[in-house]
Amino acid sequence: MHLKNALKQGVEVLEKAGVPSSRLTAEVLLMHAARCDRAYLYAHPERELSEVEWIHYGRYLNERLAGKPTQYITGHQEFWGLDFLVNSSVLIPRPETELVVEATLELVRLHFLESAKCNIADVGSGSGCIAMALARELPYAKIFALDRSSAALETARTNAQRLGVEQRIEFLLSDLLAPCSGKKLPPLEIVVSNPPYVAQQDRRNVMPEVRNFEPAEAVFAGESGGEVYARLIPQAAQALSPGGFLVLELGYDSQEKVNSLLPSSEWEEVRWWPDLAGVVRVVTARWG
Repeated sequence: MHLKNALKQGVEVLEKAGVPSSRLTAEVLLMHAARCDRAYLYAHPERELSEVEWIHYGRYLNERLAGKPTQYITGHQEFWGLDFLVNSSVLIPRPETELVVEATLELVRLHFLESAKCNIADVGSGSGCIAMALARELPYAKIFALDRSSAALETARTNAQRLGVEQRIEFLLSDLLAPCSGKKLPPLEIVVSNPPYVAQQDRRNVMPEVRNFEPAEAVFAGESGGEVYARLIPQAAQALSPGGFLVLELGYDSQEKVNSLLPSSEWEEVRWWPDLAGVVRVVTARWG
C-alpha cells in the first residue's frame, strides 16, 4: 500500500464515520505509523508502507473511530511551541490555555522586574504545559507544579526532563495549594491554574472524546462547576504575597461565579481576558 493510497483510505473511513478534521487526523495517524513528517508524506506518495506500518495505521484508525483522541494515540500534543507527552492520566493541552501563559507573562513583565524573586505555583499542573511554558520564558523564576494525581506528576516530570527545565520546577503531590507531604510553600508572587470547571450536570453535553477518555478529575468540578474555584481562591489569598496575582482559566459560563468569589475589598485590578473569538477565558486579580 502506497502512502498516498493509505492516506486516501484513512480520510474516507474517518469522513464516513463523521470524525472531525478527517484529513488532518488521517495525516497525523499515518505519519505516526510511518514515522515521518508531513513534508516526507507528500514528497514520497509512492513509498510503500511496510506490513508493520500498515498494521499500526489500521489500529490507530480503529482507535480514533472508537472515540480515542488523536493525541492519546500518538502520545504527543504541541503547546506554546513545545512538544508534550500526553496520556490518559493528563488533560490534553488546549490552544486556548496559552492565554493563561500570555496573561502570566504580561503580569511578570509589568510587576515583577526581578524574575529571580518570582515564585509561581501551577495548581493542577497535569502534563505540566503551563509550568514548562513559564519555565522556558522565565529562566530565573521558581515554579511549583502541583497536582493531586501522582501519575500526572510523573508525566509532567518526564516532560520537564525532555524540555530541559526539571531543575527549576518542584513537583508536589497536592490538594490544590496544600501539599500532601505537609511541606509549606514559600510566599508566592503568582498562583496560576486551569482547574476543572465542568458541572456534573453538564456531563452529557461534553464531547464523548473528553467524557470517555480524559481524566474525569481534571474535567468535572462538582455539581455546579464552581466548586474548585470556591476552594482555590481562598487558598490563593493565603498563599500569595501582598500584591501577588491569581491567574485562572475560566469555563464558558464561569465568569459570574468567579466574579462573586473576588470581592473588591480583597482583590484588586480584576481583569477579564477574552480569546480571539471574544469569549472571556482568563481572569487575573491582585491580592490585597
